[in-house]
Amino acid sequence: MEVTMIDNPVQNPQREQRAPAPAAIQPEEPPAFQVENLSVWYGKKQALFDVTTNIPSKTITAIIGPSGCGKSTFLRCLNRMHELVPSSRTEGSVRLFGQDLHARDTDASIVRRRVGMVFQKSNPFPTMSIGENVIVGLRLNGVRNRAILNERMEKALRMAALWDEVKNDLNRPGMSLSGGQQQRLCIARAVAVEPEVLLMDEPASALDPIATMKIEELTQQLKANYTIVIVTHNMQQASRVSDKTMFFYMGKLIEYGETKQMFFQPAEKKTEDYITGRFG
Repeated sequence: MEVTMIDNPVQNPQREQRAPAPAAIQPEEPPAFQVENLSVWYGKKQALFDVTTNIPSKTITAIIGPSGCGKSTFLRCLNRMHELVPSSRTEGSVRLFGQDLHARDTDASIVRRRVGMVFQKSNPFPTMSIGENVIVGLRLNGVRNRAILNERMEKALRMAALWDEVKNDLNRPGMSLSGGQQQRLCIARAVAVEPEVLLMDEPASALDPIATMKIEELTQQLKANYTIVIVTHNMQQASRVSDKTMFFYMGKLIEYGETKQMFFQPAEKKTEDYITGRFG
């Protein structure tokens, strides 16, 4: 009787192995912001010149550059805070997940609810307690249910790494906290309304090194839930906390890319000169 031999890859190592099926390609998340041809004037002075860029979601993007280069103006355009300057004028578009934030029919108050902001100087409301500082935005948005307010307060304070420090003192004035705690309180206030994006304008510039480290650690934790854009003059801070970096100079976006590449192999000579301290 004829026996048919079955080819065994273990017994026949020369047999060609079938390549494994390629892994399914995960679709890229859409960018949080799409900025096209953005130019801004304050009166006759032009502050930004034709800026076009995308900002990815769930990342930390640092904005660096010398004083007066347009960093803060660009940041404020992302939630229309620049419009608080009466003489401001804007051309171009800023889209948040596809919606044109600068369109005539877009309500600025809704934009600022979706895009929270933390300023350079901590600014707790002086007449309010720690707890009331956190939920004031919720109250302004019409939330009245005390159980919901308490739940969101605790959640926001935990996200700001402040709950354990203040949970027994929620009725104390917000201004009674230390500088670093006040800044984290402001972060808690910003995240309590559950925005999609968190903007930070030099949030640690007035803090001591220990408080600065806590703010930097906090940004890393918040990245899991938020797109974060941070303006900083501190090159070490930008290199530590950010995934991507933008370099502005004289109102123009000079270079934008992965932070490691920007700091170690910048494409533009001007970027290298600024990062290495040749000017600034």
